[in-house]
Formats: sequence, C-alpha cells, structure tokens
Amino acid sequence: MPSFKEDCSLLLTTPVTDRQRRELERLRARLDSQIDFSDAPEGSPRPSDLRVGRFYRPIKQLVSLRVDADVLAWFRGQGKRYQTRMNEVLRREMQTNARGR
Repeated sequence: MPSFKEDCSLLLTTPVTDRQRRELERLRARLDSQIDFSDAPEGSPRPSDLRVGRFYRPIKQLVSLRVDADVLAWFRGQGKRYQTRMNEVLRREMQTNARGR
C-alpha cells in the first residue's frame, strides 16, 4: 500500500484523463450534500506525513518569541538565515514527537 506521500506525489503528477475530467465536471455541478463521501478517508494527514518541498509549502507566520539569550546567540553565530535554522530544528522536533505518539 503506498504511503500518503507517494499517493500525493502520484496524484499531483499524473495527468487527468478525459474520463476523469468529465467525472470531475459532473461532481462540480452537484451540491456537496449530493456527493457520496462514504469511501473518502476520514481526518487529515498527520504533520509527520507531510513533506515540505515540491508540493507543500507551509505558510509562514510572524510571531514574537522569547528564547534564552545564549540560545539566540548560538543560532545567530551560525550566520545568515539563523531563523530558518531555528524553524528547521523546531520542525524536526515536531515530526519526531508526532511519530512517537
């Protein structure tokens, strides 16, 4: 069984056939209440199933964050893009903890 990532990759890179396009047009013309969703998977993907990259780009949000001075100095000491590195560390931690649950 393909993983969520493989499903997304195939879905987003495989061209839609004429038959599929006609079916999508028929569905688009219906009201949501008329569409049978019984075979659709429930819920949404876990954050650990999402891959940042080609198809998924998270929305950045401006926040004010208090960190220890020595931690900030260490990240800043690594040069430009220290905020990007901080985000990468936080994302790895989020993904690691999401898998462990």
